[in-house]
Amino acid sequence: MVSDTKQRLINAAIETLRTRGITGVSARNVAAAAGVNQALVFYHFGSIDQLLAAASATAAARRVEAFRERFAQVDSLRDLLAAGRELHAAERETGGVAVLAQMLAGAQHDPALSAAASAALELWATEIEQVLDRVLGGTPLAEFTDIPGLARAVSAAFVGIELYEGADPQGAGAALEALDRLGVLLEVLEGLGPVATRALRANLRRRSR
Repeated sequence: MVSDTKQRLINAAIETLRTRGITGVSARNVAAAAGVNQALVFYHFGSIDQLLAAASATAAARRVEAFRERFAQVDSLRDLLAAGRELHAAERETGGVAVLAQMLAGAQHDPALSAAASAALELWATEIEQVLDRVLGGTPLAEFTDIPGLARAVSAAFVGIELYEGADPQGAGAALEALDRLGVLLEVLEGLGPVATRALRANLRRRSR
């Protein structure tokens, strides 16, 4: 069980990442936000990087858990995109993806942060992979789609759109609209009759050689 002090430090690190960014994180700032002595950062975690790793894992796990039930209800690719929109709106309010984005920024030059950010992304990718396995199973696309790779592409795209919105909200909105139209197209493909489905599979096989 995580001690009260450790949990306060983790929560303070999450909030500091969200409000100050990776460049604003220090043992002093996090300790001040937690209302504890700076030495306790090193006592409980050994280093600020290890505290940030714990904070990243906690933040991602909380957000994945919050959306697990919604993901379990997804029954089509278009609905997965709808769930993504809902998640996008929720994350904009909570700043959960902002924490992950800041970790990714820090990871560019810090192997410890890189491992932590990768683990947080993997939590999202694993959840999305389960949805894709369910909704693509039995469709013509399943045979030719690398579902684990696609799940990671979707996760990366989601984080990218969150970052994009900070610089260009209109552009981020256009990206979401384009994904929604792609969902409509995939929905049409899913509804093809048996003859058209066989033709599509044959065409895809030829092109994948």
